[in-house]
Amino acid sequence: MFSVAEKKLIAEKVEKILLDLKHPEMPTSKPKFMLHVDGEESWSWADIEPNWVFDDGKKQLGVNPFNEVSRELHKKEGTNDGRKDMD
Repeated sequence: MFSVAEKKLIAEKVEKILLDLKHPEMPTSKPKFMLHVDGEESWSWADIEPNWVFDDGKKQLGVNPFNEVSRELHKKEGTNDGRKDMD
């Protein structure tokens, strides 16, 4: 559903929110989380994990070429499928 850049941005923001809470049961760095987002259609979804889990190269971020191209096309056309743009 989201491009790689969008997944990274969402993961960065979620990690910051979690760390800023300074909850006593949370680690002070590199919180682990799995965010599952369902889109409007049954085939539209995304799983988002912290960016740091991909740093060692053992795990690869899933790339859907359609999502990469679709997002860029909407930016060029000035549309986002009728929705407000993130940028």
